[in-house]
Amino acid sequence: MAPKVAVGGTFDPIHDGHIALLKKAFEVAGEDGEVVIALTSDRMAASQRVRPVREFDTRARILKAALREHLGVKRFRIEMLHTVYGSAIEEDYDAIVVSPETEPIACNINEIRRENGLSPLRIIRIEYQMAEDEIRISSTRICSGEIDAHGRMMV
Repeated sequence: MAPKVAVGGTFDPIHDGHIALLKKAFEVAGEDGEVVIALTSDRMAASQRVRPVREFDTRARILKAALREHLGVKRFRIEMLHTVYGSAIEEDYDAIVVSPETEPIACNINEIRRENGLSPLRIIRIEYQMAEDEIRISSTRICSGEIDAHGRMMV
């Protein structure tokens, strides 16, 4: 049976760390698997940060374009994420790809899945992508003008 892999985020702006996360999700799914990208809703995105975030439809369009451009993939599903758990606590997934920042959420997802009688997900953690200054690339740093999407210093 082909694997079904979950990955999630706000993806605004998309940077090399996001591309690495998504690339790993597609590697785990393989050619016959399915990747479900949980993209945070506007309300959830706004509640988790103080900086402005583009609206869901714009982020989804940019995400689709980035997946085609950087990974050459066209087969995936984007779902709106309203909570940190999304459909991963109830649907039949095999794996979840996370960063160090979101790994604890994946562990909580597995606890809830067990309580719901579902098999735990295989948690695949990728490391942060580092900027030139050896601090992780983040959308916040990009939005503040400190680095670009590839981690190159702007100041």
